[in-house]
Formats: sequence, structure tokens, C-alpha cells
Amino acid sequence: MRIARFAKGDGVAYGVVEGEGDGDGDGTRTIAELHGHPFGVNPAEVRLTGRRYPLAEVRLLAPVLPSKVVAAARGAGDGGGEPVLFLKPSTAVTGPGEAIRYPVKLTEHVEAAGELAVIIGRLCRQVPRERADEVVFGYACASDVTARDVQERDGQWTRAKGFDTFCPLGPWMETGTSPADLEVVTTVNGSVRARSRTSELPWDVPGLISHVSQVMTLLPGDVLLAGTPADGTGPLTVGDEVAVTVETIGTLANRVLIGD
Repeated sequence: MRIARFAKGDGVAYGVVEGEGDGDGDGTRTIAELHGHPFGVNPAEVRLTGRRYPLAEVRLLAPVLPSKVVAAARGAGDGGGEPVLFLKPSTAVTGPGEAIRYPVKLTEHVEAAGELAVIIGRLCRQVPRERADEVVFGYACASDVTARDVQERDGQWTRAKGFDTFCPLGPWMETGTSPADLEVVTTVNGSVRARSRTSELPWDVPGLISHVSQVMTLLPGDVLLAGTPADGTGPLTVGDEVAVTVETIGTLANRVLIGD
């Protein structure tokens, strides 16, 4: 099931995406509005309202507003083993079709890496890997955007990874897929810049959930970025369109525009 967060007029709601397609509204798919919040205390309160809209007539938003985004990367010289964790602030999150704002006053080298996003569905900590699937709500596409020159200057990643709009998420949450072996493709202006599979990561999603939850409590709507074994897109320029396609989930597209 694909569950999206969307805006229609002045209202914001969740809905179930019906029909086929990867995220670019073409007028043939619809979204069935939900009453209640998918991450609410009582799931029984979530129900269809009976209102449906053509997907092309609504604006898809970031599927969640997380308290935190926890991302995974390889350590320097590390061929496998435990991932190095870093945080992206909630203010870095932006939705499908929204701009990645290039902070031209502070960086001259911005890249984006396409990744699988894991959406946490319940409060949890110290999750055993064999029970990790119990705390997952669903999966989405993500772009981990980085100011590489800032990363090198600072010697740590907070500023380079944390600019506003540096974590696009979407186009929706897919609740019915396995994260074990999904193809992740990143394109820039239609040309493939990176192609990999989640099975190529030195850690799997259950292991990542267990690893992160030993360190910090995860809240409903929190996001884990699963990492990538592939190189980044290379330098982006203002006007580029970055698209991330994750097998069985869809495509997340964002254009790079000039920022503060």
C-alpha cells in the first residue's frame, strides 16, 4: 500500500495512492483521503473518508515530519561492519517536486546520493534485529544531499549534511515491500549517475534498525537512511533535476535552485 501526505487547497491530509505509476502525476491515479493519522495511538481510528482526488490535482508533501533523520555511511577505510551514523535535522526534510536549495554563499560543491528511507512506525529502543520489521511503517525514496567542500573543511558532517532542503523524501510510503534487495537509481537531468542495490550494502535494514536503536529511542515517523554503496552524483549545478528511483516504491524528483 502506498500512503502519501498531500495538500489540497488549504488542507493537509494523508491518503492511499491508487493506480499504477512511479510518482509523476498523470491524471490516471487517484488518492483516497484518510481520516486520522497513520502514526496515531489508535490505528483503528484511521479510515477512508470517501473523498478521492486525481493525483495530478493535489500536491504531494514529504510523507513524514520526523523528529530526526538518522543516516548511515561507511567509515574511512572500512570495508564493512558497523555503519557510521550521522544526523540530518528535521528542517532538512523537503518533499517531492520541491527545490533543493543550493547555499551558494557557503559551498561550491553539492552532491546528492539516492537512498532507501526507512520510516519508523512506533516508539522503540534496543530492537533485536529479528524483530526489526515490527517497528517499520514503510519505505520511501530519499536524497542525501551534501556540501562536500564544507564537509572537508569542517572535518565532521553536521553543517555539510544539515542545510535546509538537504533531505528530500517521497513520493510516498510503501508498506508492502521488502528492503532486502531493491535497486536504487539516481539520475541527474535524465542521465544515470549511480545505480546500486540494497543487498550490496555491508549492513541490512534490520541490522541498521537494531544498531541505531541501541543508541537512541526512535519515534513514530523518524527516518533512517540506509546508505549507498555507490559513489555520489558528482557536483550538481543550479537548474539540475535529481531523481531517485527505488524499485517497487517509486521516483522522487527535485530540482536544484539557488538558495541563501
